[in-house]
Amino acid sequence: MPFTFDESIMDGFPASKVFNQGTSFTYDDVIFLPRHIHFGAHDVDLTSKVTRNISLRTPLVSSPMDTVTEASMAVAMAEVGGMGFIHYNNTVEEQVQHVKRAKNHTPGFVVEPAVMGKDRTVLDLFDLKERKGYGSVCVTDTGEMGGKLLGVVSSRDYDFVTDGMTTLDEIMTTDVVTITAGSAASPAEIKTIALEKLKSQKFGKLPIIDGEGNLVALATRSMFKASLGAPATGAPSVAPDGRLLVGAAVGTRPQDRERVKALRDEGHVDVVVLDSSQGDSVYQIEMVQHIKREHPGLDVICGNVVTSEQMVRLVSAGADGLRVGMGSGSICTTQEVCAVGRGQATAVYHTGRMGLSLGVPIIADGGIRSSGTIVKALALGANAVMCGSMFAGTEEAPGDFQTIDGVRVKRYRGMGSLEAQAKNSSTRYYGESQKLVIAQGVSGTVKAKGSVKSIVQHTAQAIKHGFQDAGSRNITEAHDALHSGAQRLEVRTGASISEGGVHDMYVVAADTLPSSLSAQCLDPRRIVIIILPSNPTQRPPPTAHRPHYVDMFRSPHRRRHTYTNKLY
Repeated sequence: MPFTFDESIMDGFPASKVFNQGTSFTYDDVIFLPRHIHFGAHDVDLTSKVTRNISLRTPLVSSPMDTVTEASMAVAMAEVGGMGFIHYNNTVEEQVQHVKRAKNHTPGFVVEPAVMGKDRTVLDLFDLKERKGYGSVCVTDTGEMGGKLLGVVSSRDYDFVTDGMTTLDEIMTTDVVTITAGSAASPAEIKTIALEKLKSQKFGKLPIIDGEGNLVALATRSMFKASLGAPATGAPSVAPDGRLLVGAAVGTRPQDRERVKALRDEGHVDVVVLDSSQGDSVYQIEMVQHIKREHPGLDVICGNVVTSEQMVRLVSAGADGLRVGMGSGSICTTQEVCAVGRGQATAVYHTGRMGLSLGVPIIADGGIRSSGTIVKALALGANAVMCGSMFAGTEEAPGDFQTIDGVRVKRYRGMGSLEAQAKNSSTRYYGESQKLVIAQGVSGTVKAKGSVKSIVQHTAQAIKHGFQDAGSRNITEAHDALHSGAQRLEVRTGASISEGGVHDMYVVAADTLPSSLSAQCLDPRRIVIIILPSNPTQRPPPTAHRPHYVDMFRSPHRRRHTYTNKLY
């Protein structure tokens, strides 16, 4: 008897049914049902638009938070195919300098090398080493990049110095090997020359100077070694002029119009994001209209929004993209304090559907904790995903590392926290004129996570595997499957959510392991699992002394075993 498929017994539900029940869902609340795999993970193309006119190879952007994105983060994100948005919790001059530093950066060189003036002391150098980890500095006449190079100070120059007040010009090495970056040499040629000279000369630092002897870049042996052992980053995100793509955040006050002018005219920023916790306002509409009138070639991302109605008003005013999310960030308390917002999965679905009809990309902002939540955000309608907490604590994030109870950490705070609002960010909550400031975020610390480049590369590969399991070769296919009903979903119970994660295991945090193992546990994507005996009074068997290092982005069968008797 021939087989006849009965659609009435089809598994799961279409998104239109799941998200139109009057329930606000988060990413964890829903799960995608797998579809037929007919291609390899390497065939998945994540290229997507972040605005009407800007496409990214990797649909990940860093959040404009003062503990997440400045020049170093913007450069790193562009180098791996994404994009960074530099925060505006600073002066106009400071923000423009961050944009210029990122735009003018040559990939392959140090973004923000340690530079000091000749009158600085050895104590100043030790303080910098303690805060940043730099063991050597370039010395210029201005104490900054762009100044005339006078010399270099390394550990060999100060190892036996006993007077901390000794100035750097007394101990610096002035006979420094350098490379002159001529106007005819391309960045790739300079990088090749620098690598060959570092190999042949066997030293660690190689300053790059212009024809007048001014310091313009710095190549280091450690950076080249790290790049040789790392996966290829792929094509960077570049503007039509060949320089890295860089975005910046601005507010909606009258004085922010001058900030936009400076960012565009002096920094040559590629896109600005109007940074408000609730973007559907007359202030934002007036601001986007002003920018479109005065700077017609500059793309503008508006937000934040969580409803289709909010989107329509901003798109009608001229928005080239929308940020979606309200109160879903790990350090945001808007929903709790103000009782407004929306579950992020529901918000992304409805705004993504409207964005598709209007031809405007949306950026899912908030609620991102892993590659799985990014897959859900993109498959539910987002064109790109903005990450804050996921990138906080990386080497490229602003701030200095601290050691608290033996754990290396960095500061991380919400832009609605009292600490951030005291500096400047109260404008994004329309509260700068209020005498009583209400906190809509918190401050704290996050553990060190290594380089954001590594996180983005591993995450992008995991996203491709997620798309492969869902049967979509690109983001457009995922959106088509979602709205046609081909992609089925289900709502998860609390028990289902628990079952979908690591369970029935004893999970040991990497920072609680002995120091002999700590170096192997720095990767935030790796968890350490020790299987406990069923009888808690029984001494763990010898095999329980073998913590399993499970790489979350590779086959779970590939494990490394390290033996220790100090875990119990």
